[in-house]
Amino acid sequence: MKIGVVGKGGVGKTTLSALLARSLAERGRRVLAVDTDSNPNLGLSLGLSPVQTESLPTVPRSIVVGSRGDLTVAELMADYAADTPSGVAVMSALRVAEAAAGCTCGGHATVRSLLGEALDAETDDTIVDMEAGIEHLSRSGGTLAHADVLVLVMEPSLKAVITARRTIALARDLGIVAFCGVGNKVADDQRDLLSGLCADNDVPLDVVVPASRDIIEADRSGTPLEHGQASLVWTAVEALTDCLLNRSGVSVTQ
Repeated sequence: MKIGVVGKGGVGKTTLSALLARSLAERGRRVLAVDTDSNPNLGLSLGLSPVQTESLPTVPRSIVVGSRGDLTVAELMADYAADTPSGVAVMSALRVAEAAAGCTCGGHATVRSLLGEALDAETDDTIVDMEAGIEHLSRSGGTLAHADVLVLVMEPSLKAVITARRTIALARDLGIVAFCGVGNKVADDQRDLLSGLCADNDVPLDVVVPASRDIIEADRSGTPLEHGQASLVWTAVEALTDCLLNRSGVSVTQ
C-alpha cells in the first residue's frame, strides 16, 4: 500500500502515522515511513532519539527516484532510510535548515517519484506523513498522485472537517478514490459532534481515536506510545489498519 496521511495542522498526523506504521510492521509487513514535514519529528514517534532523528539524512531536493532518475528505490533506502526500534524504516524527505533556502518543491517531487515506483521489492507499505493543509495536492502532478489511499485525520472541529472535504475533492482530481476518515483526539462528549460534522460535509468517519493522556505525555517526552498504554487508542489504530487493508484495493497477505 501507498498511504498518504493528511489533515489540518495540529490534528495529530505524525503521531497517527507512527502508530499506523507500527501496527502494520507488527503484522509482519515491511514498512517505510516518509516524513515530509519541513520540521521533521516522525523519527521520535518511531523510537529514534532526538540526536538520531536530527541526524537523519534528508533526501536531496534534486533527486528523482526511478528508472529515469538518479537512484533506484533500493539505493535511496540504503542511503537515506534508517531502521527504528519499532521495526519501521523512516526517511526524511524535507527539512528546512537555513533561512531563505527556497521552496520545498524538489522534496515533494522526490516523494511523488518514490511513490510512483514499484516498491514491492523493498517495502509492503509506504506511509507518507504529509505537511499540514492541502497545498501539496495542488503541486504539478500532485505529491500524492500515486497514493492508493488517503487517511483523513480530523480533530472534532469544523475547520478540520472542511479541510478533509477539500482534500477529498483535490485527491479525486488526481485519481485517488480510496479514503479512510479518522477522528483523532476525540473526547467521549465530542463523538456526536464530529459524526454530525462529517455527515454534513460528506466526509467519511471510519475510525475514532479517543483522546488520551498517555499520548500527550509521550509527545511531551518525545517517546513512542507503549503497548501497555492507551489500550483504546491501540484498538482504534488496529481498526484503521483493517480499514486500509480493506479499502486500498491492494492484494495483501497476512
